[in-house]
Amino acid sequence: MARVKEAAAEALTAVESSVAHLAGSAEDAVITTTAAALAAPKKLARSSSSSSSLPGPAQFVLAVALSYGISTVGKLGVGYFSPGEWASIARVPADNVEGGVVLGWKLLVLALGWLGDFDGYDLASLALLSHGPATFLVSVFYDIRWVTAGAYLGVEVVSAALPFLLLRRLDDKTNSEIIADRSIQVLTSLQAGLVYSVVLFLAGRTFLSDVFVLHFEGIPTIKPAVEPAGIFAGKKGLATGLLGLLMGLAARRFIFAPVVTAPEGTVKDEENERFDPASASLGETIKWNLWGWKDKTKVSVVRTGVAVVATAVGTYLDTALGIKGVDGTGAGVYAGVWGLAVVLTGWVLTYVGSI
Repeated sequence: MARVKEAAAEALTAVESSVAHLAGSAEDAVITTTAAALAAPKKLARSSSSSSSLPGPAQFVLAVALSYGISTVGKLGVGYFSPGEWASIARVPADNVEGGVVLGWKLLVLALGWLGDFDGYDLASLALLSHGPATFLVSVFYDIRWVTAGAYLGVEVVSAALPFLLLRRLDDKTNSEIIADRSIQVLTSLQAGLVYSVVLFLAGRTFLSDVFVLHFEGIPTIKPAVEPAGIFAGKKGLATGLLGLLMGLAARRFIFAPVVTAPEGTVKDEENERFDPASASLGETIKWNLWGWKDKTKVSVVRTGVAVVATAVGTYLDTALGIKGVDGTGAGVYAGVWGLAVVLTGWVLTYVGSI
């Protein structure tokens, strides 16, 4: 045992600080170095390692193939058990270009997740945020059963997350007490879901119903957008509340968790605090004004920005290219409402995480 400790002490001289734990014969010694902590913001407070012996590029190709395969088989299965239901409102791509845009966007999201060191839960969250709005639209305003719309949403989530869960092993370096606290998890998810619900309710009571009438040709009903109880009335209201909770959970997982686990007082933070505009060049001053925030804030901005883009683009494509009678203007306005909801949710979650 003395030799083991001596060898560990020699290894620790190569880094600034570390902590060694001996938890018993069934556990390994875990060494966390200062260098790993400083790299955490770039990896969004997480590092993931491959669970496969395949080279990285080969793993990504396999992940893409698995994702497309799961999506295709899953949608065929849902269509088989709900014949003609989704097809009654689905828009067939006008040409190969439109089909290529949809497939290309899915590939881009997978590539972003792979290069950005996202894990399967991150991809599941992004899939919920980007395809949830279309699920809400077709189930509330197009009379598609919630079980059918939810099944299609489930296919999107599984096809995005499962390849990453299979090919990448999650290796959490940070286990914040805030993240582990069940009450915080529930409250922040409810809070994020509430923001979504309020934004949708206000949009429906102000301008969204007019957008539906003018730009969503053939929409069966707009009653949920104009009635007093709105989207929360009846059985559809319960399903709407459940979807809102899932969206809130996805936003909490994708934005809040990385923010509160991001390290504070890093070297970059200290450099930003010591920055002197009087002795800096014009370019350095502009860079500092635009991106001279703390690492924790940068994580929040990047994560919220990714969520906004994924939500807005995914919603636009699902509506403009996926539903009959929806024109580009209507799809853009509808996507903008959900994008605004993500911005506000990200701001609220970041504020809570900074307390």
